[in-house]
Amino acid sequence: MNNLPSPLPSGSAQTYPGDLSASGQHEALHSSAVKRVLRNTYALLAMTLLFSAGVAVATLTLKLPAPGLVLTLVGYFGLLYAVHKLQNSGWALPAVFALTGFMGYTLGPLLTHSLALPGGANTVTLALAATGATFLALSSYVLLTRRDFSFMGGFLFVGMVIALLAGLASVFFDMPALGLAVSAMVALLSAGLILFETSRIVNGGETNYVMATVGLFVSVFNLFTSLLSLFGLGGSND
Repeated sequence: MNNLPSPLPSGSAQTYPGDLSASGQHEALHSSAVKRVLRNTYALLAMTLLFSAGVAVATLTLKLPAPGLVLTLVGYFGLLYAVHKLQNSGWALPAVFALTGFMGYTLGPLLTHSLALPGGANTVTLALAATGATFLALSSYVLLTRRDFSFMGGFLFVGMVIALLAGLASVFFDMPALGLAVSAMVALLSAGLILFETSRIVNGGETNYVMATVGLFVSVFNLFTSLLSLFGLGGSND
């Protein structure tokens, strides 16, 4: 790990007061930087979640049509790329709100469909409560234990790619069972990504609160939509 101190050139285990002072200052600065990133990330995450929810409610109220699969993928990946390119500029925040607002717009038609099912309101409420409880539990676990989940990065990336391809296959070949399996897979992967993203912030692996916010927002969004699909299965079959 990069934060581990380097061995003394002489190979001796001896330490000096100056070394202890520098080490303490480094740890204090590191802790201060992590707290700042965490504070900014959670503040921006709260604002984007409220903004996205507002757009979703407006889309639901106005009964706006779904953007379609192609436009959804192009809009999502295009805006995600824009956030990545602008992460260190003054346009980063507008790009983040554009991305989260667009995702809120795509959520509106899904909520309309879910609410139209028998017990739809209960399904949405249950999915929302489960998402919030999961996020709080996983985030609290990482914040309290400071455990490093960076080792999960490669597995989670590959898993999301497989889930995306399987999800596209379920749409094009009209395979509801596969779609259900993909929803369960995405829910588990999203939970893993919350652990991964939070541990990166806590352990200093992510120092840009804009990218940290986007990572957590996408994970929470995917977790909610996956749980909504899973919980709504019973109502769709009634």
